[in-house]
Amino acid sequence: MADIDARIRLLEAVIAGPEGREIDFDALLAQASGIAGDLMTAYAHHAGKPMPETRDLLETLRAFVKGDPSLNAVRDNVRELVYYRNCLEMGKTDALPVRPAHMAVRTARHLYLYLYTRCSQEHRLP
Repeated sequence: MADIDARIRLLEAVIAGPEGREIDFDALLAQASGIAGDLMTAYAHHAGKPMPETRDLLETLRAFVKGDPSLNAVRDNVRELVYYRNCLEMGKTDALPVRPAHMAVRTARHLYLYLYTRCSQEHRLP
C-alpha cells in the first residue's frame, strides 16, 4: 500500500503544478488507471482471491467484486476512469469534466483511501 500511496502522491504533485501548465492527460490517466487496477489486485491477492492477468480495468473489476457485493463500492470510481479513457479514444474531450486530470487523480486517491480503510478494519495492515 505504501508503494501505491507514493505513486498517487507523484500524480498529486503533477496536478498541483502551476495553473495553466499543460498536463499530458493521456499519460496521467494511464497511470491513475494502473493504480486503480493495482489496488484491486493487491487487495484481492491478499484475500486469496484469484485475479486475471490484465490491464483491462473492467475485467479486473468483475473479478474483484465477484463473491463480495460490498466491494461494489469501487465500481463507480473505476467506471469514471474508463469513461475518461473512452472519451479520449473517441475524440470526445468536450465530454470530459472541466479538470479531468484532477478528477482522475482524486479518483485514484479515493479508491486508495477506501481500500486502505477496509484493510485497516480487517486487520490486514502491519
